[in-house]
Amino acid sequence: MTSCVAGTAEEVAAPARNGAAAFVAEEVSFVEAAPPKRRTLYYGWVMLPLATLALVASSPGQTFGVSIFNEPMRESLSLSHGQFAAAYMLGTALAALPIWWFGALMDRHGLRRTLLVAVTAFSLACVLTAGVQNWLTLFGAFFCLRTLGPGALAFLSSNTLSYWFEKRLGLVESFRALGMAGATCLIPQLNLWLERGWGWRGAYAILGVGIWILLFPTIFAFFRNRPRDVGQRLDGEPERAPSAGKQAKSQEADSLIGLTLGQTLRTYPFWIVTCGTTLFALIQTAIFFSLVPILKERGLGESDATAMMLTFALGAVVFQLLGGALTDRFHAPSLLFVGISLLSISVAVLAYSRDAATVGVAGGLLGASQGLFFGASQPLWARYFGRLHLGKIRGLLMTLMVGTSSLGPLAAGLAKDWLGSFDAAMVAFVAAPIPIAILSLAVAVPREYVTLRDALTSVDGD
Repeated sequence: MTSCVAGTAEEVAAPARNGAAAFVAEEVSFVEAAPPKRRTLYYGWVMLPLATLALVASSPGQTFGVSIFNEPMRESLSLSHGQFAAAYMLGTALAALPIWWFGALMDRHGLRRTLLVAVTAFSLACVLTAGVQNWLTLFGAFFCLRTLGPGALAFLSSNTLSYWFEKRLGLVESFRALGMAGATCLIPQLNLWLERGWGWRGAYAILGVGIWILLFPTIFAFFRNRPRDVGQRLDGEPERAPSAGKQAKSQEADSLIGLTLGQTLRTYPFWIVTCGTTLFALIQTAIFFSLVPILKERGLGESDATAMMLTFALGAVVFQLLGGALTDRFHAPSLLFVGISLLSISVAVLAYSRDAATVGVAGGLLGASQGLFFGASQPLWARYFGRLHLGKIRGLLMTLMVGTSSLGPLAAGLAKDWLGSFDAAMVAFVAAPIPIAILSLAVAVPREYVTLRDALTSVDGD
């Protein structure tokens, strides 16, 4: 076994030889001992709609899903606007804390088992929401909905495809995101229909039972953790000829290694992409939570807010597909730069909007910024940090993102209360993305991950 890596590289390579390399060698030998069964269909294409379904199922806990029920809930509980908003924001802020636990569960027990637990818990949370009676129980309901919906379900869905795709990861992630864009358009209409027919309590009970009946047996029957569970390889690669054995081992090892959470936290890309992600969460949540009063300050109304939501969804759909396709062919930093820059531009356009057409443009630009940024950043986590500890890494990201999202509406609300308008908040939302956009141009694959991957390939080759 060759051992020629020195200095700091040795610190990364040593654990690879002693621990991770043995694990990978065991997995690779398993693949060689039991060659994958040839299939006409790569099972990753089955996992794509399952991951999308799990993401869409989080809708009753998303801001666009809750918003339809806001007024009937608030009025039936005799709460003021401030009391209702406080329950939602506190629930969202605290919901960020348990998400890392789902990442640890995912790494330890696999995606399938963890997702089954999350689906059951989220369905129960929806049913319990139907029974809230006061501010305290409403806060508890929002905490559970936000933890298990936008938290656990969305988080587990976002990790699924990284274990099945590498070459087309950006493209399939963009397809998954299309499901959420569709949900943004359709779920509010479904919720409105349910609320009119059965009231908000009946609507949440129906949603909870319906999600469990649809999702739990489907995931139980068809969801698989990794390609090797069905005798396949990453990306559906065919069985290698003996002469290509070393290359096959390298690709199999690459799908089973990764930086630890501690190593990841010491890298430049993690913090830049995390800052970009949390900025999107903060700014978009603030804008959509306060969209109607923001537009009313500009002489516009509810119909203009609805139109902006539509152009936002259309922009997100188109540019998520574009961003996902481009990130499979080009370096991610330039796409991150454009996406974050468009976030700043879209808020500036909204701030100066005085007619419906300009608001529509702002919504389209905001959707485009989200599509490009997340189309580039979603595949980046597996490609820059590996898959072995992906749950813990993205669990921390989701914790920061959900926690930060609760600060946006608070910042916008305080600006309105203290200064009489949302203008100060809008100026801050325009300025904040600019330095992150510039810093994103320097993002690259961490040297620690490159060293680890090369060390494992060298060890396995010997």
